[in-house]
Amino acid sequence: MSSNPAIVDPLNTAKLLIEALPYIQQFAGKTIVVKYGGNALAGATDDDALGAFARDIALLHAVGIKPVVVHGGGPQISALMERLGKTPSFHNGLRVTDAETIEIVSMVLLGTVNPQIVSAVNLHGAPAVGVSGHDAKMFVVAPRDEALGFVGDITRVDATIVKELLADSRVPIVATLGSHSSGQAYNINADTAAGALAEALGAEKLIYLTDIEGLRTNKDDAESIVRQATTSQLRAMLASGSIDGGMIPKIESCIAAIDRGVHRGHILDGRIAHVLLLELFTDSGIGTMVSKG
Repeated sequence: MSSNPAIVDPLNTAKLLIEALPYIQQFAGKTIVVKYGGNALAGATDDDALGAFARDIALLHAVGIKPVVVHGGGPQISALMERLGKTPSFHNGLRVTDAETIEIVSMVLLGTVNPQIVSAVNLHGAPAVGVSGHDAKMFVVAPRDEALGFVGDITRVDATIVKELLADSRVPIVATLGSHSSGQAYNINADTAAGALAEALGAEKLIYLTDIEGLRTNKDDAESIVRQATTSQLRAMLASGSIDGGMIPKIESCIAAIDRGVHRGHILDGRIAHVLLLELFTDSGIGTMVSKG
């Protein structure tokens, strides 16, 4: 006797919900910091990738989890620079940020990317609020390197404004600018900012959404994905040089955050629809999970 497809699909949905239940119970009331990379946004093949991400954030909020989104905007910044006739320049993987470039960075992060994410999350029913690390001196910075211009290293994090938004059941969307003691805005690496904020919030999880399926033991081999790793294993990989480029600040900030109290780190492919839900609420998971050890 053949099964009725009209009954099988709802049954599968019910099974998925039951599979998700213990994870929802485990993470309810916990803070999860999600770094939404400009690469994840710009490199998505699906036109509604931001909509899928926003629905995930809205669902997390709806089941009692406290999501915080920290975003960059590297590809979008480079695109606007080129449209304005300015050639993007990088030094040791970081954007050289002169006075004109920091204005462009501010325009893109505060004028385009942050409002886009806020609007998308609001549209799907979670009350999102846009802030930057410049607001209420959330990220206080010192200059990284004279050759980089207005690029800062975080020297102090004051997460008060984010904690207040979470207490009011809002979803903070954080743009990665910081303040120098002079009041000057500085560009900050978004991976580093996400790790520092997760640490300051005592987050349960720190999740990096990027344009690669996870951490690889061989960066050129898509089959060499590391599904689970400890912080000591990651240190060894950094020392051996098997981690390079834009993955370095992710891994360094992940190690630091976990060493200082964040429970788990995750590196996920932001181009996969609903990758957050797959990682958080299914038994198999997806991407790379990092724990202390």
